[in-house]
Amino acid sequence: MSEFVWQARVYWEDTDAGGVVYYANYLRFLERARSEWLRAKGWSQAQLQAEAGVVFTVVSLQANYRRAARLDDLLSISCEARTDGGASVWFGQTVRRGAPDGELLLDAEVRVACVSVDGFKPRRLPPELLKEFA
Repeated sequence: MSEFVWQARVYWEDTDAGGVVYYANYLRFLERARSEWLRAKGWSQAQLQAEAGVVFTVVSLQANYRRAARLDDLLSISCEARTDGGASVWFGQTVRRGAPDGELLLDAEVRVACVSVDGFKPRRLPPELLKEFA
């Protein structure tokens, strides 16, 4: 599975009073990159919800903060996905300053479960999406 990279700029809303990205806001960048990864595969969250009756939920997260991102930094947020059975996906993710090979700011492992819209019970990934991991 190849790595996907999405870029974002750090705005005031992402930072604390000192212009440093607030630690919890890194999770927002990771989430957006995973959504854009899905979109690059030809799917949207709304489409999966409406057509397949599934949504994704984070079930575990391990994040290692390495360096601080600051106001106006351009960030490269990566995703590399692999299936974990038929109903969950592991994402290896990084946040880097500047280019995709820039200074490492954060690395994370995120496990996401596929669940039904009605009841949030585990559901297998739709077969069309599962093909993306082959």
